Amino acid sequence: MMKSKAIFVPFATLSVLSTVIFLSGCGSSSQAAGPEGAGGGMPPPMVEVTPVVKEQVRLFSEWVATIDGSVNAQIQPQVMGYLVRQNYTEGAAVRKGDVLFEIDPRPFQALVDQARGQVAQAESGVVQAESTVRQAESQVAQAEAQQAKAQLDVKRDTPLAAARAIPQSQLDTEIQAQAAAEAGVKAAKANVGTAQAAVKAANAQVVAAKAALAQAELNLSFTQVRSLVDGVAGVAQTQIGNLVKTDTVLTTVSQVNPIRVYFPISEKEYLALARKGGNLTAQGNGPALELVLTDGTVFPHKGRLTFVDRQVDAATGTIRVAASFDNPGNVLRPGAFGRIRALTAVEDDALLVPQRAVIELQGKFQLAVVGADNKVQLRNVTLGQPQGPRYIVQSGVREGEKVVVEGLARAQNGAQVSPQPAKPAAAPKS
Repeated sequence: MMKSKAIFVPFATLSVLSTVIFLSGCGSSSQAAGPEGAGGGMPPPMVEVTPVVKEQVRLFSEWVATIDGSVNAQIQPQVMGYLVRQNYTEGAAVRKGDVLFEIDPRPFQALVDQARGQVAQAESGVVQAESTVRQAESQVAQAEAQQAKAQLDVKRDTPLAAARAIPQSQLDTEIQAQAAAEAGVKAAKANVGTAQAAVKAANAQVVAAKAALAQAELNLSFTQVRSLVDGVAGVAQTQIGNLVKTDTVLTTVSQVNPIRVYFPISEKEYLALARKGGNLTAQGNGPALELVLTDGTVFPHKGRLTFVDRQVDAATGTIRVAASFDNPGNVLRPGAFGRIRALTAVEDDALLVPQRAVIELQGKFQLAVVGADNKVQLRNVTLGQPQGPRYIVQSGVREGEKVVVEGLARAQNGAQVSPQPAKPAAAPKS
């Protein structure tokens, strides 16, 4: 087995090595400190600053909006029957009066034919009743002629009977004949009245029969279910061969050009607009409206207010309003969401700072302001609406003061800094 040997280094050698290491370290520290280190202090940290600017800004308000058709017509049949045909393409544009569905017309055609027969029968009854009236009027003429002859006989023979030129019995017979003739006239006239009443009844039957025919023809026309408006037709809610009733919803047609956009505004905003614009829904009144879509793009056509609800919602403190937008090509569809944006004010002397200069701390906002002595002062500020990449500052700074936009971590309150003009913000990549 081999034995290990200890290596002894003289104490003087260790002392020399320690001195060399110490001097080397001191040299390194002196070189790291550089020329400024000779003075015993670090230079102030560099920060980028930009001045607070004053500009005229346009203030916009935005509201969450829902898009709906200006008219949403539920297409329902007006007669009951079996669905035999669908004549439109789901999701396609349709015109008012286009036939969307067809119901089996055969039972309704049979009722039309039956009603036409009843009309013909009723008209024949009128012809017969009018013929009866003519016969009764002829009988009246005959009875009146007999009455006139009887009256002449009585008038002629009355003085002869008084002079005993003719027997009294002959006059009595003539008087009886006159009475009979008068009764015959009355009876004939009564027959005319009865016949005329029969004509009226027959005419009433004709009117009723024609009304039944018109209803039957209308029901037959209802077997072709038509669109009531111009718009876009939705998905069919029933299938061919199904029995449909008058409460069956076949599809929905939405009028989407123009299209309606609903959004709620606060009571305060409504009062401000009402005082400024008068009748908001009148043509030319109210602010011009922009519609921001869910992809962030702005719809190219401007809208205008067309509807203000009758009351304020007590639960939310808002009032529902609607705007109308031209929608060529039917780009916008019911059920979509967006944001309505409107110019509500113009501020001439707004103070603006970049959003990246704002420090948010526990719900409060601060700016690091660099004074003429290059010292930092953290100030609480009140912010207004954002304006693109900048904020409106309502209080806390003055025009021309410099605020830190880069190096905020080094801009401690009261610290000395080396301010440099901020570089222009890089344009966003497309």
